[in-house]
Amino acid sequence: MIIKGSCVVTLHYTLTGDDGQQIDASYETEPLIYLHDSNSLLPGLEQALEGRKAGDKFIVTVQPEEGYGVTDQSLIEKVPLEAFSDMPNLEAGMQFELESEEGHGEQFTVTAIEGDEVTVDANHSLAGKTLHFEVRIEAIRAATNKEIEYGHVRPENGWDF
Repeated sequence: MIIKGSCVVTLHYTLTGDDGQQIDASYETEPLIYLHDSNSLLPGLEQALEGRKAGDKFIVTVQPEEGYGVTDQSLIEKVPLEAFSDMPNLEAGMQFELESEEGHGEQFTVTAIEGDEVTVDANHSLAGKTLHFEVRIEAIRAATNKEIEYGHVRPENGWDF
């Protein structure tokens, strides 16, 4: 069977940045299992998987436009240091999650602290980055009608909703 349409794919991967540093990997944990054509993977990675078969090993480079997007400058802003008055040990690199007015969790990273201003970035931490995936496809199977209906792979414990 090859990867196309709505099928369930099990794969292992290692993700590195342009500097060769590992960002993520599945080999020492569980493989990634996803429903193909459900928009649950980065577009560039999903496109590279199309037409492959179990046992295939390959490397794919995903540009920002097909990954987590380019850096959106409107999501970077300076806020007064006093907004973090309850954080005495605030430092660059810290990440926070706030609930938006719509009730969604929005994550941001402190990128700089200069005087009485803090620069925060709400872009995904991998936005603007070229990503390098080393992939090994473990298995492919036809998706069930329920998986297609719900848009994701059946949970191990079955459907409880």
